[in-house]
Amino acid sequence: MLPNFFKMKYLLFAFLFLSVRFGLQAQDTLTVMQYNLLYYGEITGFCNNSNNSLEMKDPYLRSILDYVKPDIFTVNEMSQNENIHQHMLDENLNINFVNYYKRAASSNTAGSTIVNMMYYDSRKLRLKAQFTAQNFVRDVDVFQLYYISNDLALGDTAFVVCVVAHLKAGNSSGDASSRKVMADNTLRFLETRFAHENVLFMGDFNFYSGTEAAYQTMLNYSNADMRFLDPIDQMGAWNNNAFYAGIHTQSTNTNSNCKSGGGLDDRFDFILISDEVRFGTNKVRYVQESYKAVGQDGQHFNSTMISPPQNAIVPENIATALYNFSDHLPVTLQLRIEKTLSVGESINRPFLAEISPNPVGFEAKLSFYMPKYGSIELQITDINGRLIRSESIEMFSGKQSITLNTNDLQSGIYILSLIDSDRRVEHLRLLKL
Repeated sequence: MLPNFFKMKYLLFAFLFLSVRFGLQAQDTLTVMQYNLLYYGEITGFCNNSNNSLEMKDPYLRSILDYVKPDIFTVNEMSQNENIHQHMLDENLNINFVNYYKRAASSNTAGSTIVNMMYYDSRKLRLKAQFTAQNFVRDVDVFQLYYISNDLALGDTAFVVCVVAHLKAGNSSGDASSRKVMADNTLRFLETRFAHENVLFMGDFNFYSGTEAAYQTMLNYSNADMRFLDPIDQMGAWNNNAFYAGIHTQSTNTNSNCKSGGGLDDRFDFILISDEVRFGTNKVRYVQESYKAVGQDGQHFNSTMISPPQNAIVPENIATALYNFSDHLPVTLQLRIEKTLSVGESINRPFLAEISPNPVGFEAKLSFYMPKYGSIELQITDINGRLIRSESIEMFSGKQSITLNTNDLQSGIYILSLIDSDRRVEHLRLLKL
């Protein structure tokens, strides 16, 4: 019998059990996040160590990343310095017993002071190749990822191509023309290589209206195989228009210093999808209604993230982090992968475990993946390494869910460890309110 602190509910997902037992197809979900980091690690006359240092920014970013938990994380406005690219990995992603994020190679053929970068969960994904699609004004980077599926050895998997762009800023006709050139160059590159692939075109596009030529080119390119779709289908004059308050992504602030001011009144940040992603014709499908600007509740038009009324869709600490970290909001969506994660390397394969919610109150749900039938040991230790609880449970293979009773834990930080019979170990941070 289980002790009181573990109220077992493990939901045996019948479909997933049959997938393992009879080789039927299962599904996984990837969270994609695109974010303009606002001169991250780059010192300028207006963004400097007094208002935009890494020491100031990183604690806020860690909170945002912990809240979203992206599997694919693409960024704009990162310093060209490769040490900063690695700093992001070491100080914000691979922390608190997490060690599975990897990054793309640094690239900057345009010689810009700020560049793009991509990070990804190597438990689920690997980077096959990366390219520079064009380098007018700034590089547009292309990252080709593939899913680590159970039939990978047979040459079958699902690919996701992330095209990351930071188009020319400014609202003059010349700026718009530059954005059109960058879009044209990118689409010409893509149509010769990825016309029938699962492609995400993402980044800070600096569009003021849906009628802008570069945006229209993306949606209505001459080659119909290389046209993109806007998942939320919100065509319009976005700039300073209260009708679109629910989708604005810039600016989180009203005062201009390092950050742009003016409050939330522009839709600059996008993730567009190819029709293969929209309709799921190539093993990857956009999850309907999953696209969002993180923290955008539609109630802060021309005001800040922390102005009244209190943000209704994210915790207060996340709204504060979004306000302080950048003048943009990140945009996210989810992708359904119609493949089964490989479990062949059972000794090294992590559990993909997650505690929700976290911080926890009286109880929380622990979700994880068991590659095969067997026992799993659950341990809770305090931050000094003192064992608080330990229990061994027999589990079926597939996705599992256990309700943890945390009522008698004192407020503080704990480590929840999962250990199976192959001595695979995964550690999760548990914060008790």
